[in-house]
Amino acid sequence: MAKLVIVESPAKAKTIEKYLGSDYNVKASMGHLRDLPRSTIGVDIENDFTPEYIPVKGRESVITDLKKSAKSADTVYLATDPDREGEAISWHLKELLGIPDDKARRVTFNEITKRVVTQSINAPRDIDMDLVNAQQARRVLDRLVGYKLSPLLWRKMGRPKLSAGRVQSVATRMVVDRENEIRAFVPEEFWQLDVTLDRTADEGSFRARYYGQNGKKLELRSEAEVEKVVSEVEGKPFTVSSIKRGETPRTPSPPFITSTLQQEASRRLGMTPARTMSIAQQLYEGIDITGQGTVGLITYMRTDSLRISEEALAAAGSFIVDHYGKEYYAGSPRRFRTKAGAQDAHEAIRPSNVLLTPESIKKDLTGEQYRLYRLIWGRFTASQMAKAIYDNVVVDVACAAHVFQAKYSEIKFPGYTAVYEESRDEESEEIRNPLPNLNEGETLKPVSFDREQRFTQPPSRYTEASLIRALEEKGIGRPSTYAPTISTITGREYVSKDGRYLKPTPLGETVNTLMCDYFKDIVDLKFTKNMEESLDDIEAGSTEWKAVLRKFYNGFDKELTDAEKALDGVRIKVPDEESDELCDVCGRRMVVKNGRFGRFLACPGFPDCTFTKPIVVEMPGHCPKCGGKILKRTSKNGYTYYACERGQDCGFMTWYVPVKETCPACGKTLFKLSGKGQRKPFCINESCTNFLPEEKRGYKKKTTGTKPDGKKKTPKKAAK
Repeated sequence: MAKLVIVESPAKAKTIEKYLGSDYNVKASMGHLRDLPRSTIGVDIENDFTPEYIPVKGRESVITDLKKSAKSADTVYLATDPDREGEAISWHLKELLGIPDDKARRVTFNEITKRVVTQSINAPRDIDMDLVNAQQARRVLDRLVGYKLSPLLWRKMGRPKLSAGRVQSVATRMVVDRENEIRAFVPEEFWQLDVTLDRTADEGSFRARYYGQNGKKLELRSEAEVEKVVSEVEGKPFTVSSIKRGETPRTPSPPFITSTLQQEASRRLGMTPARTMSIAQQLYEGIDITGQGTVGLITYMRTDSLRISEEALAAAGSFIVDHYGKEYYAGSPRRFRTKAGAQDAHEAIRPSNVLLTPESIKKDLTGEQYRLYRLIWGRFTASQMAKAIYDNVVVDVACAAHVFQAKYSEIKFPGYTAVYEESRDEESEEIRNPLPNLNEGETLKPVSFDREQRFTQPPSRYTEASLIRALEEKGIGRPSTYAPTISTITGREYVSKDGRYLKPTPLGETVNTLMCDYFKDIVDLKFTKNMEESLDDIEAGSTEWKAVLRKFYNGFDKELTDAEKALDGVRIKVPDEESDELCDVCGRRMVVKNGRFGRFLACPGFPDCTFTKPIVVEMPGHCPKCGGKILKRTSKNGYTYYACERGQDCGFMTWYVPVKETCPACGKTLFKLSGKGQRKPFCINESCTNFLPEEKRGYKKKTTGTKPDGKKKTPKKAAK
């Protein structure tokens, strides 16, 4: 009996084919094969929002091959990803390939292991049309907003590449609102007063911070208040009024869900959400492991459930006892409660096999794969370990009714922190220096007073991690939308990155103002949250999907008509974004402009001064020739290349992308191929034992090429 299994990617196909054997023919669709057209809105609004799907251009050969295979197969297993998007892809495949109902069977894999793949193939189901309709509703909603609003932005702002989206508009508004909070913030003065105290009976000094007066906490708001306290206690003995000792247990964090994985990878690994999900997809679909073949290393990475299978809990418990000792195990499986409203279709993100430790398979992974797998493995394993125990000491020292306080904490039993400890966005500023062995009633001598003027700080700008957390808390978007939303608002240049912080651009603020003035529903956080809940209701089968579209479009169409009338004849100007660079010709502060090949710096004195220059982006690593910085540059034809900061004085230039990692043999910066997907870094140092020749790096050798200045050349090497 011929059996065909269709998945999205070749990597996933390779892993599953190994588990199913020769009785199954496993093929990849390479993602969507049918979608709405790009050139038109593709939704028949007059005919009750009927979507007009067409085959994706450029996929004709894949479609022909799959049609042929499906026709000759007795059963076709549609094994796309286990979420709304995957369900919709399976439905589109069934419709596009003309697979009869009795031949089409839907299977999903929460993890790609032999056990799960075999169980799923033996228990197929029908396509869940509620899931499909929820995805269709989201797709049509986003298409209506994007294709109706974007042309308005083009006309009124004179920028043909602008776009307006349902979730991206809300995310942009949140970043702009935070920036406005920062601008409106009025700092308030306060002071910190620390005293260094000496023991009179024995050696040993420590610092304590002013707490308050007469047992009540008191903020010092001015220098005069500080000096008043100092004058009342200076030269007088201090007495240890109380010593509080205790143990504080700390419980490990739950395993990752999509949002927390993206947040932690951003904080700890510096990965963008999009990159995190790309690497996680590779780990899920399968990696070639020495001696084992292709292995799916983690469970499905788009989830907001904290549920863990009983089998995985038992395996983690046994691993912890065997490798760390019985005292490091929690004693029984630790289960975490999933938040209300979360989808519980999949488990939390965890390793498929806890015995595959990060170190044991490190040699088979790229640097990024290893770091992300180590994060996922460590978080899951730690979640089943014993609590960490900390010894805490809080000492109150009194003088003339004033109280100073010193705190110290040290770990007594590491527990789960032996494997993993969660990072923090903000670090505490409390003094936590080691304390001598003090006794209540003991007299201490003040040695010195340290005064520091401080000011209250405005709220921090969002980072990618904190914006994802805020989106999740407010119910904006779902696990599959966080990464593409942030990629969109940064890619459209509505938001820029200032270090690790997100800052709205003048373009983003201008678009947000227009949206807030004329499309209040689209950028309203509660409205967007309610829309997400409506999509969940469609998935649950309790709401008809076109009814949601009709209700939305009635209000949206009126807002669009009103905006067209109000903005008739109006041209909205986007303020220039000033840079710190000065014009080399006239000395004016240069501004950022958008051109055919991206952003560049231009003199604001145009047409009197026409000086321009590229925006320089510093890349990781160092020049392999002279050790200088490597800069990302763009040629006049729009091609990206990488060159030494010293320019022609050094002469180093390459099309390969420098990475953070260095070669273990020669210590020089490694490079990788440009483009998307899995790219292993390599060494370009010809004198190194790890040197990878050009013909093995992946690019096809050409007889002619293009220099960064656009002139033809005959390249000898891609990296000179």
